[in-house]
Order: sequence, then C-alpha cells, then structure tokens
Amino acid sequence: MGKKNEVTASDPNRAGAESLDRMLRECVRAQASDLHLSMGRVPYLRIEGELAPQAQLGTLTEECMESIVQAITAHLDPGDLLKRAGSVDGSYSLRHGPRFRFNVFRCQGQWSIAFRQLEERFRSLEELGLPPTLYHFCDLRDGLVIVAGPSGAGKTTTMATLLDYINRKRKARIITIEDPVEYLHTPILGVVDQRQVGIDAPSFNDALVSALRQDADVIFVGESRDLNTIRTAITAADTGHLVFTTAHSGDVVGAIERMLMPFTVEDQPSVRLQLAMVLRAVVVQHLLPAADSAMWPAAEKTKEPPAPKRRVPVCEIMVNTPAIAHCIATGQSRQIPTFMEAGRSYGMQKFEQDVARLLAAQKISSATAAMATLKRSGRVSA
Repeated sequence: MGKKNEVTASDPNRAGAESLDRMLRECVRAQASDLHLSMGRVPYLRIEGELAPQAQLGTLTEECMESIVQAITAHLDPGDLLKRAGSVDGSYSLRHGPRFRFNVFRCQGQWSIAFRQLEERFRSLEELGLPPTLYHFCDLRDGLVIVAGPSGAGKTTTMATLLDYINRKRKARIITIEDPVEYLHTPILGVVDQRQVGIDAPSFNDALVSALRQDADVIFVGESRDLNTIRTAITAADTGHLVFTTAHSGDVVGAIERMLMPFTVEDQPSVRLQLAMVLRAVVVQHLLPAADSAMWPAAEKTKEPPAPKRRVPVCEIMVNTPAIAHCIATGQSRQIPTFMEAGRSYGMQKFEQDVARLLAAQKISSATAAMATLKRSGRVSA
C-alpha cells in the first residue's frame, strides 16, 4: 500500500536519475534532512537546521531540472495535476538507500524541488530523545491526539514511531491518510492500510469519511487544516476511533486554536464543546542544538573536522483534564498553561520545564536554553 506514487532509482526512465541519485547520496552522506534544487543554482542541503550550498555538485541547468522532474514524476498518476496546480507530492527511493518525500513546484515558470530524507527504520521514543510516557497515548481506544511543532521539528518521525508501537503491540486496524505516504508500515499484530491523497483518494476529508466505513480502530490524518477534515476528525474521535493528526504550531494553545480557526464565529461554541470532549492530548516538539554544538565554530576556524552536529528534542505535553476541557469549551485556552504547570502527575510538562531538564542533563548549553526560553516568551524574534 502507498507505493503508487513512489519511484525507485532503478526505474527505466534514467534521464536525470543519475545526477539526482548523486545529489541524494550526498544528502545521505552529510546526514542532511533536506535537499533543495532550483534551476540556475547549486543544490542546497539543510544540515542540522541550516542551509548549506553544495558547489561541488554543480549548477542546475534547465535541461537537468527538466530531466529530474520527468524521472521522479514518470509514475505519478496525477501528471496533469502538476501542470494544473503547479506542484505535486511524491516519494523517491534510492537503490539500497533511504526513501525521500518530495514536492515539485513551479517558481516563476521554472522547476524547483524540495526533498526530505526519511528514516530507514522506526526508532523508539527513547532513541528519539522523547518521553516514553507518549506510548500511553497509543493505548487509548478513542479520542484525538495532536502532535504539533514547527516545520522540520520531527513530527512525522514521532508519529511513525507511535504508529509502529501500535502495530507491534495491538491487534488494531490502522488506516493512515497522507500526502505523500512517508514511512511504510508492514502489518505485524495490526492490519495497516496507507492511503495517498491524490492517488487513492481525492482529499484528506474524503479518505477520512471512507475510513469511518472501513472498520478502523486507529486513524492517522497527515493534515487537519480545512474545516471539513477537522470536523470529520472530531466526529471520528467521538464515535470510537483513536485519531492522530499533526499541526503546525509552536505551542499547545496554538495547536488547539488552529483546530478551531476554520470555523465561523457562530459554529465555534459547539465545536469547542466537541473538541473539549474528544481531545486526549497535545504534544508539541521543537529541536534545539545539542551541547556539543559550541565546538562547531572553533573546529571550522582551525579547519579540523567539526564535531558531529546534532539536535535534541524539547517536548511540551498537555493531557486533557476536566479543568483543561472546561478552558477549551469556554474559550479560555490561554489559561491552559497554568493547569499544565501543575499537571506533572498526569504526565504533563511545559516547554520551559523540559528545557530546564535538558540543561540539567547537560544536553544543551546554557546559552541555547536562555535563547530558546526568550524566543518562547516572544522577547526575541525567532
């Protein structure tokens, strides 16, 4: 399941594939998270959150970009969509290498492509540096769990880990709705079906509505942004399904409000009440430079090999309690952090509390801790 939009490096259409493979292998070698290609520029890698030009790979010509686009979209069903909408998502696999998700898009009439490298295996929460208490959410039988954070903070990896845990521990029917399908789950104890929006279903909401008729126990909705998808996700959580979804938000309150934002002022009171009843937890994660990052500048100045650049996750967790549910239902979401601060017995923690933990464990520097806290408070710009 979920491979209809996937291309491998061994496909017959080799025009552009060789040069692309070379760039993707450099992405793997450099342990970069992303590769960015645009005509007339050299490729760029995102390494530990920072963009780095790769002049040694050469400038991308129009012919080269056209051949790369043809190579990776040759097996995509919605070929016309690329022409109509100007962008399309998919995935690409290297032979004997990792998978990448990609987005091809037009920019001032020219092609650009963004690749994101995916993990080759499922890692545990402990390996990711996340609290093992997050596994508790996998044991829930119904309700809504939101995993939030800024772009590139590892939300997809965290979700894959939680779904893998359910697949290994529960005899559950799991349906994922993604664009594109990223981590491939092989059924173990559970039955897993992965659907690609644009290939297997026209939209997130259409796929979600169908999932309600497919005997699903667990549903993962890759994006809940539009009104219909959010409404259906809440309905699914209210009718005996465990629903996971992601949100682009830097804090718990923002994640909750983003779920309510598409609704009209007239509809919000009833939706708030529904959300207050079905929401089980919100997890927000960020990535901060590890403590050894202080060695990077010195190493670069001396031309010595730099220390490994790493980032560590900082995690904010909200568990829905009667007091928090009341805040959500009555439009007093800004009071939620107060209850979180006193909610350790429920497994809750605030961003600042986890930053303090990482600092005490010497996993981040005092300068990083101070800057992260200031950014969080809005006293310095992000």
